[in-house]
Amino acid sequence: MRLVVAVTGATGAVYAVRLLEALKEAGVEVHLILSHWAGETLRLETGMGVEAVQSLAACCYQENDLAAAVASGSFQHQGMVIIPCSMKTLAGIAHGYAANLIMRVADVTLKEGRRLILVPRETPLNAIHLENMLSLARLGVVIMPPMPAFYYRPRTVDEVVNHLVGRILDQLGLPHDLVPRWGGATNEE
Repeated sequence: MRLVVAVTGATGAVYAVRLLEALKEAGVEVHLILSHWAGETLRLETGMGVEAVQSLAACCYQENDLAAAVASGSFQHQGMVIIPCSMKTLAGIAHGYAANLIMRVADVTLKEGRRLILVPRETPLNAIHLENMLSLARLGVVIMPPMPAFYYRPRTVDEVVNHLVGRILDQLGLPHDLVPRWGGATNEE
């Protein structure tokens, strides 16, 4: 499997790192685009440098490289994940404004009918954010805000992060054992 993963400067860099680790463990060929601000956010939130994150991907691209292979519909891949996705990037995609490589690849992913998953990071959401998400959802884009589940009683931040990453892997049809599956309610304690 070949996927494009893009990381914007929105908070939640830990989600991107864990997804990249899981995809590497699964043997997925990842083509990574990091925005300039993603690099800054990665350093601030995880202590990881850009090079360490890039080492988790097969190929890496600069956000201003609109001549990159991934910018073309002829570049074959099975989907794109933008994690975390800033509201600026989400708005650009919703309105067909391919101002950088992340937005261009998302636009191409849509026009080619491939899977596009966005993990928007913002709260509270205003009407513009919601309208943009609704527009994209109507086009078949999967909108996956990082909302934790508690039915499996997570005890650490890593468990909460793994839950979202596991749900993304589910959307991509990739097997994993990152989180326990819901088995139904029981009366046992």
